[in-house]
Amino acid sequence: MFLPLRDRNPRSTTPVVTVLLIVANTLVFLYQITLPVRLEQQFLAAFALTPAKFFQTLGAPGIPLQAALMPLITCMFLHGGWLHLLGNMWFLWVFGDNVEDRLGHLAYIWFYLLCGLGAGVLHLLLNANSNLPTLGASGAISGVLGAYLILFPRARVLTLVFLVIFFFTVELPAVVVLGWWFVIQFLSGLESLGMRSAGGVAWWAHIGGFVLGVVLIKLWPQRPRRYPGYA
Repeated sequence: MFLPLRDRNPRSTTPVVTVLLIVANTLVFLYQITLPVRLEQQFLAAFALTPAKFFQTLGAPGIPLQAALMPLITCMFLHGGWLHLLGNMWFLWVFGDNVEDRLGHLAYIWFYLLCGLGAGVLHLLLNANSNLPTLGASGAISGVLGAYLILFPRARVLTLVFLVIFFFTVELPAVVVLGWWFVIQFLSGLESLGMRSAGGVAWWAHIGGFVLGVVLIKLWPQRPRRYPGYA
């Protein structure tokens, strides 16, 4: 098990959007946990992405299309607990700033949202009959990780490594850290197939977001680097 602590990858701009995304996710979560249990359940039912409900709502008489599609966006700003929130925001903070620097602030917003949408769509297709709500920014953040892997494969990432009861830090290339992360997601996703009624991590949303991030970043116009650094 490992945890990336920081990267050694210079940037030339302030990661305004990355910070705003972290603030927005945190504020929504703080609001969520202040709700009484019954109201929180109603809140999650309305704004999380529940596959069976999504397909029932889509095209239903009297329900506008934008209302049916809304959970694909709103689910990205919900989280299931403090560890869920902190884990997602930490990865976004470590890797998001350099991707934002290369894309520019406005393009980075669209990139982030598109990766989240793609992750949500793949989750829907593989879990069409599920009544379990899906929530979290990890699909969109997985897209950011995929972009980082392509843009900065040789960037050094200071990583905390856990081996049973021992732990230590080591600098590893981003291609190793993020490549291993993707392998874990993929193997876990394969293991989860056939167990769709069980709760837990939406592995295929992570996989879908990551792959979409890899593809999109190759097509997306990028700003030239103003700094020498890893590529």
